[in-house]
Amino acid sequence: QVQLVETGGGLVQPGGALRLACLVSGRTFSSGTAAWFRQTPGKEREFVAAIRWPDKAIWHADSVRGRFTISRDNAKNTLYLQMNSLKPEDTAVYYCAASSGRLIMSRMPDSNAYDYWGQGTQVTVSS
Repeated sequence: QVQLVETGGGLVQPGGALRLACLVSGRTFSSGTAAWFRQTPGKEREFVAAIRWPDKAIWHADSVRGRFTISRDNAKNTLYLQMNSLKPEDTAVYYCAASSGRLIMSRMPDSNAYDYWGQGTQVTVSS
């Protein structure tokens, strides 16, 4: 069974940076899709970014494009989210997710398309 564990969350001032990591264990996929979502109390889970392999297609949500970067380290079996120029509205619990399939672009932002989820890590952007 696949396990995902997020790390790297914390408190940061506006304009600061954090790098989240998601270690995937249990098995590896020769092809698939991984993504980051975020959620705040009272809100629906929001898509942040996704990456697909082996073709390496990437999609960032409009709200984070140009500030966040999703990446994957195959050797370490780890998914990353580099978060720069953080804003207070980025405050949320961030979750990593994975699918054993290569999701088409139109399904990447759909949380229901993912089979495996981490426990989440809190990111707080505040002065």
